Amino acid sequence: MAISRIRKEELVTEYTQQLQSSQGAIFAHYKSLNVPQIEELRREAREKEGQVFVIKNTLFQRVIEASSYETPEGMIDGPTLVAFCHQDAPPLAKVFKNFAGGMESGEFNIKGALVEGRFYNAEETARLAELPSRDVMFSKVLATINAPATQTVGVVASSVRQILNVIQAYVDKLEEGDKPLADAA
Repeated sequence: MAISRIRKEELVTEYTQQLQSSQGAIFAHYKSLNVPQIEELRREAREKEGQVFVIKNTLFQRVIEASSYETPEGMIDGPTLVAFCHQDAPPLAKVFKNFAGGMESGEFNIKGALVEGRFYNAEETARLAELPSRDVMFSKVLATINAPATQTVGVVASSVRQILNVIQAYVDKLEEGDKPLADAA
């Protein structure tokens, strides 16, 4: 069924807004997927703050050109599914990678991604899926920043503990030394 020119312009505007408001987009080639499978992918993508669209290549090529990106060859060929990442790209890339792993060869393949103005090929997108989430990365950075302070506190505390142990040993020795004098008195 043909799409009217007005509807095409509306779609290009919507996709352009989606691309501009997102952290990036992940592209996949799909073949022989049924509606329940696509709906399952959309549900999983929504859980990771993404939106999945089946997009006509000519319309999406206009969106890419309007955003002044140059599409790598083969990125938008054949049936294309695009997921816009409204939060982090790695969790959504992981959803696509897991979904592709559950499909037969050729039914669903990741073509690549556009993240923060840079195109990634399929292999780089698969590596993107292996990155930890933003929260995990922040916690690692904070742990790294916090490590020297924690070590300094540990060193100071151990020094204070050693001094207190010496004083306690001296007090214990004095108390033992006072017992014979107390017994003699």
